[in-house]
Amino acid sequence: MSLTNHDIIEATVFRRRLHAMPEISGEESETAEAVAACVAETKPDRLITGLGGTGVAVIYDSGAPGPTVLFRAELDALPIEETGVPAYRSTIPGKGHMCGHDGHMAILTVLARHFGRERPALGKVVLLFQPAEETGAGAAAVIADPLFAELAPDYCFSLHNFPSLPLGHVWLKEGTANCASRGLKITLTGRTAHASMPETGISPMPAMAMLMPALTALSQGSIIGDDLILLTVTHAVIGEPAFGIAPGRAELWVTLRTMTDDTMQALVERAEAMVSRVAGECGLGHAFEYHDVFQHSRNDAEAVAILRAAMDAEGIVHETGEALRASEDFGRFGAVSRSAMFFLGAGETTPALHNPNYDFPDDLIPIGARIFIRTARDLLGRRNQS
Repeated sequence: MSLTNHDIIEATVFRRRLHAMPEISGEESETAEAVAACVAETKPDRLITGLGGTGVAVIYDSGAPGPTVLFRAELDALPIEETGVPAYRSTIPGKGHMCGHDGHMAILTVLARHFGRERPALGKVVLLFQPAEETGAGAAAVIADPLFAELAPDYCFSLHNFPSLPLGHVWLKEGTANCASRGLKITLTGRTAHASMPETGISPMPAMAMLMPALTALSQGSIIGDDLILLTVTHAVIGEPAFGIAPGRAELWVTLRTMTDDTMQALVERAEAMVSRVAGECGLGHAFEYHDVFQHSRNDAEAVAILRAAMDAEGIVHETGEALRASEDFGRFGAVSRSAMFFLGAGETTPALHNPNYDFPDDLIPIGARIFIRTARDLLGRRNQS
């Protein structure tokens, strides 16, 4: 395998540079520019920018017929203030790479170095740096972009770092790997009144008092399993912050989470019916908005077998893990290819993802790169280049 210590050192330096310049979903222009400049040095056969917004696709073409194998990383950071103190900590107030996407990008830059020197024997390798994963909008935008049709991947692979799993160990399973989820914003509208005469208004307070426990009570099933249904109230506001006004408007934000898309659709219908009934009983108008919509992510059996074989060849410890309650928009690639994602252990004592002092372990860069390069080699072969 044509990786050198210099490759890993340069990827680590680049990862730390990205860590210091986080950009949130839909705003990743500088990150995309830095990525494009980095991979352009490897002289790919094609470099696509602006894919699905700010996405970058890098293509290494053998020139011979064969499958197209895509490896994906994410461009975006989170709207979280970093509290850790590495020398390369975030320089952007209120934003940080608290999910490790900086590390995922660094892994793909190692692949770029490798395939820049050694094209596959057959087919194509595509490195995709995807925007807006955290909001669930990025994969859909990439796939809808006409340029994506030209890529036409046969296989799509991705990884996510995973604290609590031993460093460098892997969880990988067939079938559902991540839950479906979406944010439901409920708006209740009545009529404000003077606080001395609340009877002249229509307050949403009784409806809010009923809906918060009632919606939460729709949760059922084991904490993780095929029957999982989970509703979490994340935000609530009633009226104005004033003592002289009886409220006439309220918002309730709820996250809906299920193991499959079919179960999600049924849950949406139940939740909306409950809100409509309670609002009607209380004389309120109501409206629904959905945000951060994620489909469930399902690993294809053949793609999983390919990854397992690559891990065995590289001596990577792997086991069948559980599906995660967290969501991941990589699942959309399963509709256009055989796809699979694995979870790469970030250490048992590492802070959790989205924790304000999380920092991707640099030791994972060569491990992730080795798995992906071996996967590509198993599917496409290798060809030395002068």
